[in-house]
Amino acid sequence: METGIKAGRKWITRIVKGFAIGASMLIPGVSGGTMAILLGVYDEMISALSNIRAQFRRNSLLLLQFLAGAGVGILLLSGPVLTALTLWTKPVMFFFTGAILAGIPPIYRKLRVARIKPKNVLVAAVGAGVAIATEYLPSGLFTPAAGGGFDPLACALLFAAGFVIAIALILPGISGSYVLLMFGMYDLTLTAVRDVNLPYLLPLAAGGLVGVFSTAGVLDNLMRKHPQFIYMLIIGFMLGSVVQVFPGLPAGLGIAVCAAAFLAGLVIVFWIGRFDINS
Repeated sequence: METGIKAGRKWITRIVKGFAIGASMLIPGVSGGTMAILLGVYDEMISALSNIRAQFRRNSLLLLQFLAGAGVGILLLSGPVLTALTLWTKPVMFFFTGAILAGIPPIYRKLRVARIKPKNVLVAAVGAGVAIATEYLPSGLFTPAAGGGFDPLACALLFAAGFVIAIALILPGISGSYVLLMFGMYDLTLTAVRDVNLPYLLPLAAGGLVGVFSTAGVLDNLMRKHPQFIYMLIIGFMLGSVVQVFPGLPAGLGIAVCAAAFLAGLVIVFWIGRFDINS
């Protein structure tokens, strides 16, 4: 009986932690991976993903607990976040800008080196360039065809986007939501979640699942063997994403509101980053 109670508590704890991870994933600049580290479940999740075949029943049940919580968090909060983005676009984007910038120092401290290799400085520059280049993706590239008809190209692009977002979800410090922003898909995806737009969500989710299960082991191995390369690439992506997220200078009363939003994003993610480093 006691074992059953303990098992039930573990289920509830994982679902609650999954909810927190899902909620954090809605905010560009706040990494679901970082939140998982903060909550003490990152290693457990990566191990389950990497060894899913070895202990399929145990690991799949564990992952489903986190997934259930994350799904509820995303479904419940995507509407309010979308509403805030629609009503207060500039302040919200300033909040995101602060969140992204505050996420850079914790990632840099993960390098734990006295000197950065020149080639990895170049890697960061390439990452920033790629992030900035996504601004020039054709408008509506990831939008399904009007009328809900089957569009193979749109499905393929959404699948590819889901695959890339999955990599972002695995890497601590890189936010899946800011990848959505880079691709011009952030508001589209929140709207699709709110409206349960399956022609949009299903290929995106399929790409995400394939991406998570096919790259978890590889990325975990790369981060252990080449941490400076991977983290400098992440920093480059984050710096480049600031160019995309920054909404332009506000005017009048908007200056104070946007400054407060920027500081809020900065402080919240800086606080999360401190926990990440000390964990």
